[in-house]
Amino acid sequence: MNPQSDLQQFQQHFGKKIEECMIHSVQTLNIPNTLKESMIYSLQAGGKRIRPVLLLATIQAFNKNPMHGLNIAASLEMVHTYSLIHDDLPSMDDDDLRRGKPTNHKVFGEALSILAGDGLLTYSFQLIAQDQHLLDEQKIHLIDLLAKSAGPEGMVGGQVSDIEGENQTLTVNELQSIHENKTGKLLTFSVLAGAVIAQASLKEMEKLQQFAYHIGLAFQIQDDILDVEGSEELIGKPVGSDESKHKSTYPSLLTMQGAKEKLQFHLQSALDSLESINIDSTILKQIAQLIADRNH
Repeated sequence: MNPQSDLQQFQQHFGKKIEECMIHSVQTLNIPNTLKESMIYSLQAGGKRIRPVLLLATIQAFNKNPMHGLNIAASLEMVHTYSLIHDDLPSMDDDDLRRGKPTNHKVFGEALSILAGDGLLTYSFQLIAQDQHLLDEQKIHLIDLLAKSAGPEGMVGGQVSDIEGENQTLTVNELQSIHENKTGKLLTFSVLAGAVIAQASLKEMEKLQQFAYHIGLAFQIQDDILDVEGSEELIGKPVGSDESKHKSTYPSLLTMQGAKEKLQFHLQSALDSLESINIDSTILKQIAQLIADRNH
């Protein structure tokens, strides 16, 4: 079996499990049907499920059962999906397409799409609190970690800095700081949550945090590259949106060649961080490579 097929099989198997868990969880809620339909519409929009797959792959790296993290993986993807629904709104990025489909507000209207995002965000914490596989201390740790990663000290704060950075020429350090929060914190949660569930040691947590930090930056650099060189058909939304919004990006600040070199630096740093801990990091390394090589 070649290494790539290991990851593909893992993604296919657990990607399906994650989607089934999310849809089933929302379907069982006693809520208005329109809200349920709006939430499920975006949860079923597809995507690579990199964050929840990364969480489950981290658990497996410790030879623990990934299924014990399924609810947490689902809650993480719900938070990510809420952020996409809100990002697409006219008051934010004003996008008509997401993964090749009309964005949530184009189908359900702005008010309902905002509430669907709110519903996914808040329900994600309920899903963690009700998990039967975790100790209470683990639940508290995960809820605290997710709130910090997704909230004002993480993704939300990064989004604000990103909006305020439009029509300005940022330094590379300022751009990196934005993306450490906007994109990196939730990817870091993916890895650290898996480590919490697997009951990793302090040293293992530190090395995994370094790994997650570097793949988070690699993820955003590749996003910026794809916004210039990517295929609209593969990406599922128009290319060139960063330039049209006068955003600073890695290619605009470093040149395209410089951005690609920076991408390879963070990829290699991520891989190096796994070498000093005794885990089966095969799939984690393949996910890092996938993040750097992806074309959508």
